[in-house]
Amino acid sequence: MVRAAVLPAVGAPLEITDIELPEPGPGRVRIRLAAAGVCHSDLSLTDGTMRLPVPAVLGHEGAGTVLSVGEGVTHVAPGDGVVLNWAPSCGGCHHCRLGEVWLCASALTGAGAIHARTADGTGLHPGLNVAAFAEETVVAANCVLPAPDGIPLTDAALLGCAVLTGYGAVHHSARVRAGESVVVFGVGGVGLAVLQSARIAGASTIVAVDVSPEKEELARAAGATDYLVSSATTAKDVRGLTGGQGADVAVECVGRAVTIRTAWESTRRGGRTTVVGIGGKDQQVTFNALELFHWGRTLSGCVYGNCDPVRDLPVLAEHVRAGRLDLGSLVTTRITLDGIPAAFDTMLAGRGGRALVVF
Repeated sequence: MVRAAVLPAVGAPLEITDIELPEPGPGRVRIRLAAAGVCHSDLSLTDGTMRLPVPAVLGHEGAGTVLSVGEGVTHVAPGDGVVLNWAPSCGGCHHCRLGEVWLCASALTGAGAIHARTADGTGLHPGLNVAAFAEETVVAANCVLPAPDGIPLTDAALLGCAVLTGYGAVHHSARVRAGESVVVFGVGGVGLAVLQSARIAGASTIVAVDVSPEKEELARAAGATDYLVSSATTAKDVRGLTGGQGADVAVECVGRAVTIRTAWESTRRGGRTTVVGIGGKDQQVTFNALELFHWGRTLSGCVYGNCDPVRDLPVLAEHVRAGRLDLGSLVTTRITLDGIPAAFDTMLAGRGGRALVVF
């Protein structure tokens, strides 16, 4: 039996309770978690914005140490440090064959399996494949990647979602070039990773936008050259900071219709907007046909940073080791499993960066 954070039903309070894990069968790996990040996607599962089977053990951003492996697992062994990959690619579907592994049709099929059981025998699903909000977890072998050398596992946990997403939004989706201007909407864990990645890409002006004035110091430490508290004049204010033209690139990390629309309006004619935030079906964004023609802007979605974790994790690790990417600065609070419900409340209130569960 191990302790875990369980979502009993959509809309129900999270329960910190004991669960029973099976030993790893063929092609599976048992891991003792070192740390797990509290991501907004976990919150989206609790309120039904993202729909996956419940009851479930939440948590998808984590790192830990291999305890045991099942038959056929050869790329990791007991004692190895690993980073969890919540969206493994199958390698054979249409998107994988195109090289778009972040859109793999089978990436979340593991969430439908029974991962563990409660003390009374109730079956539990792994919320986003890996069930990282637990002292230990058992996952498919393709959900684990060898942890990069020289990076503590408590820091490496952030590589599994926030940093891959933020880095990929800048480098793969928006394709920010040196000297370009970038505006980032939402200064949470992913937003902070986007700011750092824009700095690494050589962006000249980097504007951070958030509803909270208290996040300015965090944003500037991550690379923001300017900070705006969100208002009705945000798009105009961004143009004022970018020579009257608007930013070359906007990255939206909130997932709200009004923020997506403002991000789009904040870019120059021909600018590029990448939407990272996960919004609900009720968040309708509207445009008229004339403005789409006239402005010539690009609006695109971004799943998992359009990343291939196998390819991109070593690149990120090199940025960390070289001092260009500071993982620790993304974390504004370190908690235990019992602190996850309060961390959800903090996210809903728009405060802080990443909360990190440390085991």
